[in-house]
Amino acid sequence: MLTLHVAEASPETAVLLDGAGIAAVGPFDDLVAVRPEARVRRWPGILTPGLLNPYGPELLEGMYHPDPREAEGFGTEPITGERAQRIFRMDASRRAASARRCVQRLLAHGTVAVAGELRSRAALDAVRRVGLAVGRRPEKLPDRPSFSPVPLVLLPGLAPGGPARFAVFDVPDRAALVRLGPSTCVATVIEGRLVHRAR
Repeated sequence: MLTLHVAEASPETAVLLDGAGIAAVGPFDDLVAVRPEARVRRWPGILTPGLLNPYGPELLEGMYHPDPREAEGFGTEPITGERAQRIFRMDASRRAASARRCVQRLLAHGTVAVAGELRSRAALDAVRRVGLAVGRRPEKLPDRPSFSPVPLVLLPGLAPGGPARFAVFDVPDRAALVRLGPSTCVATVIEGRLVHRAR
């Protein structure tokens, strides 16, 4: 099935998907004229290649991401250091659940790839299940592990024949994305599947 994604502030870079791949990239009016049968998904903001988060191991294996139902005992923010490791040792099943929650937070920040060597089965399974790519770390890393690392690392541009992995951010342009950060993400697509949608 053909799906055409377009964002209001970047109609010149609409993306036509055919399954898990990109069939065409170009102005929305041109693509819809050629393939009028395609289902159209309209988004606010800009459509860009997805983000690479360079801190895969630190976020997925070094932090415990509490379930909202655990807020009374653990709070709502990720737990780091020895306290996180104690939680994992206390109950091994929490490692897999934490990794899955971490992946959901990554997707909600427009992340389509992570970098760094993942060693735990729980992290590897969570990443593979959703289709996150695993890439190389940039030579210079941002200051600290975060879902919104600075600077942002965008993947290479979208091209026909390439994998359908991108994100949509509710901002007027890339400068605003850099300023406001990836928490503005409204949609993340991996292998042609809508894996995160904010609205």
